[in-house]
Amino acid sequence: MESYPSLRLLPWSTPDGKPCFLANGEDGYVSRLADEMEAQQLADGLDVLERARRVLEDPLSPHVEVRYGAIRLTECLADALRIAESRGRRLPRPAAEGDDHDNTTPGDDPGAASAPEQSP
Repeated sequence: MESYPSLRLLPWSTPDGKPCFLANGEDGYVSRLADEMEAQQLADGLDVLERARRVLEDPLSPHVEVRYGAIRLTECLADALRIAESRGRRLPRPAAEGDDHDNTTPGDDPGAASAPEQSP
């Protein structure tokens, strides 16, 4: 995975499926919108997981319900992986052995919490 510490991967794509980015460190409207969307995507993932478990626990669940659950789980997993990638890009790089410099950039808050993502 390439690292672009000054860019935040957003939880949505362009209409043609390309990733969208935001300059990191900005705490504006788009950043807050992305945080809210990521939080909603993670909450949706938990809901889908709970429902899928109920369907899979029932040996008489219709094929169509199992298939629908698998489709939704795939979407939620893609969202969660995108959130993880976005947050991973924003982590400070570890210092190289023997390097006494702090690798965080001004304005970065390594302790700050991030939020979730969405599916198509």
